[in-house]
Amino acid sequence: MIRFALRTVLATLAGLVASFALVIGVEIFSNLVHPLPSDFSHDPEAVCRHVAKYPAWVLAVVVVAWGLTAAIGTWISQKLGNVYSASVLGLLLVAGVGLNISMLPYPIWFKVVIMIVMPFAAFIGGRLAFQPKTRVPC
Repeated sequence: MIRFALRTVLATLAGLVASFALVIGVEIFSNLVHPLPSDFSHDPEAVCRHVAKYPAWVLAVVVVAWGLTAAIGTWISQKLGNVYSASVLGLLLVAGVGLNISMLPYPIWFKVVIMIVMPFAAFIGGRLAFQPKTRVPC
């Protein structure tokens, strides 16, 4: 039982680390194609103004990239752990994106699409790694 729990936690953490690395990659891409202004002040209002100016094509790429991040992260969690680790990671990623889009002024289309794509991608990632136990014939 302890071994199962430890494996579940470690697999969830592995998927989380991979997801964080991929999110950093998405943020680097975003900063390259839509850089912060030179006089950026890092206050919440400045962040909101910057996000509100994102070009639609950048947000479309971000939808795909965040979806791939969810799929890859849950795939890793499922492969190393089990359905519980993939499910917990998927829920954490969806909750994180939900929090992000609730705090920033993304366009409505982006908010709707990303909240459809993320759970679907997380499910697909976990499902692709799922290997049912094979029974050995007698």
